[in-house]
Amino acid sequence: MSGPSTLAAAVPSLLSGTGVLHTLLYAAVPVAAMAIGGTVAVFRTPSAKTRSLIQHFAAGLVFAAVAVEVLPDLMHYHAPAWAAAGFTLGAATMLFIRWLTESKEESVSSGAVESLGRPARLAAVVGTDILIDGLLIGVMLAAGQKAGALVTLALAVELASLGLATAPSLGRTRKASLLSLFALALLPAVGALGGHALAGVLVGGWFEAVLAFAAAALLYLATEELLVEAHEVPETPLATALFFAGFLLLMIVDMLG
Repeated sequence: MSGPSTLAAAVPSLLSGTGVLHTLLYAAVPVAAMAIGGTVAVFRTPSAKTRSLIQHFAAGLVFAAVAVEVLPDLMHYHAPAWAAAGFTLGAATMLFIRWLTESKEESVSSGAVESLGRPARLAAVVGTDILIDGLLIGVMLAAGQKAGALVTLALAVELASLGLATAPSLGRTRKASLLSLFALALLPAVGALGGHALAGVLVGGWFEAVLAFAAAALLYLATEELLVEAHEVPETPLATALFFAGFLLLMIVDMLG
């Protein structure tokens, strides 16, 4: 993996048209995954058990991406202060988004906010989540092609699961749900371009801080979103097995890469 000084020296290539195209090609994978998963759900909503199985598998992939790629790269730098700052900011950001979401839900349920319908609230929450996912893809691609590929794979499955779970509720009609879905599905590309641009100017300890931020965001995604939602239905041995299958798959892919 390239260090911060190497990355800074590579700014021109990162900001070139080729670098942007490379980032967009990777971002197209989660874009397509969410669009396909959401479209399937709009026309035929999957059962809660099916969503739980997919979420377990996606959580295993995300945990593996953190364990086999993000954390080893982060430990390589030996910059505990920057890592602690980035990790803390990442956790705080995700918790703030959760608090903002929950407080808005409470306001709406109490009648304090009536102008913002449930589909719009859901789209805002999902959109924020997806933008962060895209940002992580762009940053991890700057860390290395393999790192970016593994994180992209994990997040593609996560976004397919997100599309399955949320698409039918994004609009009051099937057409509205599909339009909202396709608009949201483009956000990983927007986030990835933002991460790509950000990585081009990271120097010194900032890159370590961003890697730590990514680790915290991915861990939150797996533990507080995917697995929490997956456990809304009774746990089964198959679901648990799929979690470990997802972890093992990404670990093997990393070894073979």
